[in-house]
Amino acid sequence: MKNIKLKMARVEKDLSQEDLAHLVGVSRQTIGLIELGKYNPSLSLCIAICRALSRTLDDLFWEQE
Repeated sequence: MKNIKLKMARVEKDLSQEDLAHLVGVSRQTIGLIELGKYNPSLSLCIAICRALSRTLDDLFWEQE
């Protein structure tokens, strides 16, 4: 399932995938795969992404029913 919430939060902060990747210490491809729903990040990476985007885990990674 695509992570639209992550992409929207990244765009709202005016960050490219490369920018966000640099902030959290991963490759641009990793961010792209997370946004496409093809990679499940570790909890520590999820937390780093949330901090970089000033969002909570619920905001970005909790699936709505």
